[in-house]
Amino acid sequence: MRSFRTALALLALAASPLAAQTNYEAVDPFIGTGGEGHTFPGAVAPFGMIQLSPDTDATCEIRKCYSHAAGYRYEDTTIQGFSMTHFSGAGHSDLGDFLIMAIGADTALEPDAYRSPFSHATEQAQPGYYAVTLDKPGVRAELTASTRVGVQRYAFQSGPARVVLDLRSSLYDYPGKILWSSVRVRSDGTITGMRETRGWAPARKLYFAIRPNAPLKAHAFLDREGKVPYRGFQGPSRGAENAAQLAGRSLVATLDFGQLGKPLELKVAISSVDEDGAIANLDSEAGDFDAIRAKSRDAWTKVLSAIEIDAPAPMKKMTATALYHSMIAPSVFADADGRYRGPDDQVHQGKDFTFHSTFSLWDTFRAEHPLLLLTQPDRRNLDFVQSLLASQRVSPFGILPVWQYHGRETWTMIGYHAVPVIADAYLKGLRGFDEKAALDAMVASASYGPYGGLDHYMKLGYVPIDKEPEAASKTVEYAYDDWTIARMAAAMGKGDVAAAFEKRAGNWRNSFDKASGFLRARKADGSFRTPFDPTAINYGSDYTEGNAWQYSWFVPQDQAGMFAMLGGDAAAVKKLDAMFDFDNSKIDYSHAEDIAGLIGQYIHGNEPSHHVAYLYNYAGQPWRTQERLKQIVESQYQPTPQGLSGNDDLGQMSAWFVFTTLGFYPVAPGSNEYAIGRPFLDKAVLNLPNGKRFSVVAEGLSDANPYIGAVTLNGRPLPRSYIRHDEVAAGGELRFTMQAKPNRKWATGKAARPFSMSPYR
Repeated sequence: MRSFRTALALLALAASPLAAQTNYEAVDPFIGTGGEGHTFPGAVAPFGMIQLSPDTDATCEIRKCYSHAAGYRYEDTTIQGFSMTHFSGAGHSDLGDFLIMAIGADTALEPDAYRSPFSHATEQAQPGYYAVTLDKPGVRAELTASTRVGVQRYAFQSGPARVVLDLRSSLYDYPGKILWSSVRVRSDGTITGMRETRGWAPARKLYFAIRPNAPLKAHAFLDREGKVPYRGFQGPSRGAENAAQLAGRSLVATLDFGQLGKPLELKVAISSVDEDGAIANLDSEAGDFDAIRAKSRDAWTKVLSAIEIDAPAPMKKMTATALYHSMIAPSVFADADGRYRGPDDQVHQGKDFTFHSTFSLWDTFRAEHPLLLLTQPDRRNLDFVQSLLASQRVSPFGILPVWQYHGRETWTMIGYHAVPVIADAYLKGLRGFDEKAALDAMVASASYGPYGGLDHYMKLGYVPIDKEPEAASKTVEYAYDDWTIARMAAAMGKGDVAAAFEKRAGNWRNSFDKASGFLRARKADGSFRTPFDPTAINYGSDYTEGNAWQYSWFVPQDQAGMFAMLGGDAAAVKKLDAMFDFDNSKIDYSHAEDIAGLIGQYIHGNEPSHHVAYLYNYAGQPWRTQERLKQIVESQYQPTPQGLSGNDDLGQMSAWFVFTTLGFYPVAPGSNEYAIGRPFLDKAVLNLPNGKRFSVVAEGLSDANPYIGAVTLNGRPLPRSYIRHDEVAAGGELRFTMQAKPNRKWATGKAARPFSMSPYR
């Protein structure tokens, strides 16, 4: 079998100009749109409020919506339309708001009637731009987006310029999801409206404003539930009296612009506040399609320059695309005037910060947010922290977000992982927010008894399985979050808080079964639940989207303590090898949607495994980490639509890849250390938020030289298998010398290993 790097080199020869491309030019938004990646190829600005993208199935039944969580799936052959909001790589579907589609003169107002075949050969996608030819109406469709505005451009080959606006269509659709909607044509020709949905998040309100580049000739509204049609005509002689509107639960509108002689452009904005907010957002970003596209290109070119990448073209494409995917969420969700709708469903005014939402925190605390601290300005990261704190202030429960989008809480996944996001940012030097209020919010989230069995956790030191599902996972995730509270409290001089949460950080031990060597669920009486199968994955059972094999390693704050429970370093390495080499041939995981990318019992397609390959470092065998990372990169990432082995999860899968290709990874956010893996890029330069430059150079990197021979930091030997955040932030050079065989002497001593709560250095 050809080696991975050799295969990349052959591909590079076939497309050698790619190697000289900028990051913007190297990005391929189609990566992850097939298989289980759940990314979308449409137009979005960096962290943009609008995610304008094609929906190939916006009416899927609930049980089929998982595969269409982003609206688009590369394997599909038809497009239903283009909607304004999408998740990037989520494991749950929703959004797909305000679908618009070009239609023929006599097209019926049924989804299957205006669905159009298309060919991938006609598609084009770049950051902030998407285009496709719609075969059925014979229309070239183009999409672009800036922060708060999306623009659709349709070139009709013949017939009138006519589109449908479908307010019924929604991702993750089911009867009764649309609670209410409205649409109206204003006297100046602007089309506005709203809808309220009850989907993944409760009672989500969203408003829109559409401004065409040509006057309406005619329009028709239809409430498909109430069968109430409205037909109107728009022209300069009709004036204000022609403004018309319709409200209902199942609205569709046709907008007819007649024979134009030029492409039709529809400029669209959204708002969580009201229609006037959507109009103001339109007004805040001037320009036609080409101007908005140029603005978006400039914005992407700037943010993607955060890392300069020197690698063979396919590896550069994968790394640049991963960097791109890491910069889609959390997304802006405040209007241009700073107003936004919060978790209490009330309108609030942001002061000195821009409210962001779409926080997939169970996923993104691991690598996505740590990466953004290295690649985004402090202002952006400060907005994230301020948004989390603003949500906590008005939360009906007084706690930080868990999995929030469009300002509303879904209560999806476990833990209180806004806590490590804030703590990691603070410990790495981010300032400008009320740190006392932040610590109070973190403590409040960790002390709210009704949430996820916390009352039992605080009383017993673990979450009991006979009182709360997924108890084993919750115990260890709470313990890690508690450790980050202790770290931040200690840095702030709050010794009493630090001591209390340092003690709680050791609660992982209360669910670790030393006899079996696995993390296990315990009952309230102290006994471990039986029967016990470490390979079993059943949602709502002992573990969250995983089993004992994955979760037994989730002690990032105390790997040394966990290794000691296993019997020492050699026993830990043996168990790590058993995990990666496990024979799954007799195990059926087809019932578990999120279980993808298996290497034995290591599951790269889901987050609990993401740090595990780096744990050989903690046992004094860093060359084994280097071997496993090569195995993961080669099998789990490819420069194709099917190139992500699992959901990108709002950038976490991509952030893992970016860190890993650089040669280091944040195993324990809050430790201010990165475990060294091995580089996959010939050279990379981080242009840091503080203006410094940190270079990573891999001398002799090739398939023949997969191992680290030596490491230097700023010209001096680095004898340890980690690098500190302050060393990266100071700028300089990390240089790897690669070789054919493992260096079994480098970074093997206990003092050379990454951080762990149990003192060994």
